[in-house]
Amino acid sequence: MKRVFGLLCGVVVAFSAPQSGHAQNLILSQSEISAALSHGPWPLPKQDDPSNRMSGNAAAISLGKKLFSSKKLSADGTLNCASCHRPDAGFTDGVAQAMGHTRGDRNTQALYNLKYQRWFGWDGRNDNLWAQSLRPIVRVDEMALRTTDLSEVLTGEEFAAPYSALFGSPPQLSEQQNLVNVGKLLAAYIETLTTEKTPFDRFRDALAAGDEAAAAVYPEAAQRGFRIFAGKGKCNFCHTGALFSNGEFHDAGVPYFVAANRVDSGRHGGIKALMKNPYTLAGPYSDDPKKTGAWKTRQLIRSHNDFGTFRVPSLRNVGRTAPYMHNGSIATLEDVVHHYSNIDLERLHADGELILQPLHLTKRESADLVSFLLSLTEVDD
Repeated sequence: MKRVFGLLCGVVVAFSAPQSGHAQNLILSQSEISAALSHGPWPLPKQDDPSNRMSGNAAAISLGKKLFSSKKLSADGTLNCASCHRPDAGFTDGVAQAMGHTRGDRNTQALYNLKYQRWFGWDGRNDNLWAQSLRPIVRVDEMALRTTDLSEVLTGEEFAAPYSALFGSPPQLSEQQNLVNVGKLLAAYIETLTTEKTPFDRFRDALAAGDEAAAAVYPEAAQRGFRIFAGKGKCNFCHTGALFSNGEFHDAGVPYFVAANRVDSGRHGGIKALMKNPYTLAGPYSDDPKKTGAWKTRQLIRSHNDFGTFRVPSLRNVGRTAPYMHNGSIATLEDVVHHYSNIDLERLHADGELILQPLHLTKRESADLVSFLLSLTEVDD
């Protein structure tokens, strides 16, 4: 049976679960239901990237997937994109800091739903996905391929014909243009890596549709966890909308010292790099004649407040992407909840995230919040 929920704030409504399930109660208030509805619907509408003419092109996606798996894109032929972004591990690598030719300082971010982001990387040093995709190929601590060698790879038997068919000429352009084109092919593939509906989405959709039977399946523990998430935890201040991320940069109280004499400046350094980056939405390599979105980079101003802040990750499929934080320093979701429950305010900037306060969650509250977070992860059929 379907009907619109006519709830007054604070009223608890009991639902009957389907015959195959256990009885559950809807324990959320009307304001909490409204908060839940704000995190959808999912998936978001399909959108192609106007700055990348390969976006949404089936042949480009196929070639991008082949390049993603090719070890020819690394200097010594031992690494590919999937070395760090393993499909069997949620497109992460499961270790604290990424390991290319040398170990990096940051945790490998998942590739799911990147097409919906506006900044890329933990520090946002790229404003588009194709620029972010080309970066690991040439970084000396990652795949370390020289642009001259990349051009030779593209003229080989495996890639020359499909590359020429897509770009209208053989890979004998400038080395920089070849690098950009490979980034755009990789981005076309990565754009397809989107997540499906989760238990939370089905609950959220049931609330929107007034489907009592479907809503009744969602566990009360997860509902209590969402109440903390959207209530005293204020987690939805940063983890907003259907993506569960505002896409911006915040200080989460995680130390940004990499070594005794070295720090990771986060967004502060990212803006500096972005301002020198030739591969932006405002630059000559964008395929968008309107330069859509270029204003966001042109108007950036670096400030002290950016120091040690990092991009808010999406929480979708969060159960598959441990360890957590920009440096992979927190091993489990339980540990993440403990971090925020007992956050050390001394680790925040003096003018930092005033919204963060120790939550002092009970054992049950912590478990409930973890139950909610796990409900944001796809369930295998």
